[in-house]
Amino acid sequence: MWFVGCVSPVCLSVPDSVLTRLNGRGTITHNQLQNLFMSLSTSSPVAQRVGLVLALIQLFFTLTWTVYVIFLPQLAAQVGLNKQAVLVILMADQLIFLIADTAMGMAADKSVQVFGQLGRWVVLLTLVSCLAFLLLPFVAASGPAALAWFWLLTVVWSVTSSALRAPPMVLLGKYAALASLPRLASLSFLGLGIAGALAPYLTVNLRGLDPRWPFALSSIALALATLGIVWAERTLKAAGVSIQKPSAADAAIAAQKPPVAPFLMAIALLGIGFQIHFSLNTAPAYLRFAKPADLEWLMPLFWIGFNVMLLANSRLTARFGSVWVMSTAACMGALATYLSTVAGSLNMVIAMQLVAGGAWGLLMPGAFTTALVVGRTGREGWVTGSLFSLLALATLARMALVSSQLNKDTLVGPVLAWLPSAVWVVAGVLLLWLAWQIRRADTAGIHAVAIK
Repeated sequence: MWFVGCVSPVCLSVPDSVLTRLNGRGTITHNQLQNLFMSLSTSSPVAQRVGLVLALIQLFFTLTWTVYVIFLPQLAAQVGLNKQAVLVILMADQLIFLIADTAMGMAADKSVQVFGQLGRWVVLLTLVSCLAFLLLPFVAASGPAALAWFWLLTVVWSVTSSALRAPPMVLLGKYAALASLPRLASLSFLGLGIAGALAPYLTVNLRGLDPRWPFALSSIALALATLGIVWAERTLKAAGVSIQKPSAADAAIAAQKPPVAPFLMAIALLGIGFQIHFSLNTAPAYLRFAKPADLEWLMPLFWIGFNVMLLANSRLTARFGSVWVMSTAACMGALATYLSTVAGSLNMVIAMQLVAGGAWGLLMPGAFTTALVVGRTGREGWVTGSLFSLLALATLARMALVSSQLNKDTLVGPVLAWLPSAVWVVAGVLLLWLAWQIRRADTAGIHAVAIK
């Protein structure tokens, strides 16, 4: 899948006129490109607005999933399904995401190549998704006789919701300037971070309500927000970035691809580490010092750290490169997740959760920034879709662990305490090795790009 040399500011598509001003010979040194990238790392007002639109879409999209998870046991019971079936449904959702995210990304690539547009298709699929989501509580209220319709709507919602994962990222990869990608990726994930922070509060306060209202309101909000993706596509096109044959500089950069397999392995390990840490280890770490009622306020701290570091990600990526930032964040997160499980006080747990969340806030946009650069030649959807599929695979693995109740096993339980740290360390070492390979190539002369 992925990865091109995006660990230093050499990974830029810079206009020839700018390059000429930097060096009359048309050759760019490492420091000159680094300074240029730093000057461009603050997005234009247009890019900022596009990023905020994508953040709003991701916010409402993630909130619909939160509402779904909260009320699924109640809806399943209405159609005659037991508690075990609820986990089966959630695992089936992740299996669908695993397949549909990559497929939807590839379809997005084809849509842009054939029709020259993507936004309208995303809106159309999202409207179908929102309609299926809205109808779920109404169908469930009909009782066991509506079981087949309940399953059908769930599958339709799961498949079509993939339109809001990879395709919006495709818009950034197709039309946004390379220098603005770290900032735009960070802004788009801001919605995910806010929704993650709100999830524990919503879980407590929405239970017991008539599910038809939360389902209706979240569906309508998401449908209205998604209309903005058509505006975002038109705005990015109007900003002067068009689909065209890559420049000679871009082609030279794209040819310098490190091994893909280690990078994919690192992403899979990071996803598994996150799932085990946040979903299985975080609450028990807090409950060693706090009461269950306090989790409503303690669980969002991870996402507060996530959101804070999102704001710093673009500058750090501009200065050090996305893979260097990711490798450092993985090692930092590994230490924080371990210390969180062995902390001797609530304050220590809180501090380590903030650090772990901050590490994840650097890893997510860094991964997708790198993925978009890798797929810059027309495979943006395939690359980002594959990345979402890997994250779905990690979620599915965690659910399978819980379903088999291995997390409660006396032998497996203690392993889970340090497993996130172990897999994040391995991922960090893999990323560090990849970053070092690119830096070696850079110092060997690849960072001097001749513009002809």
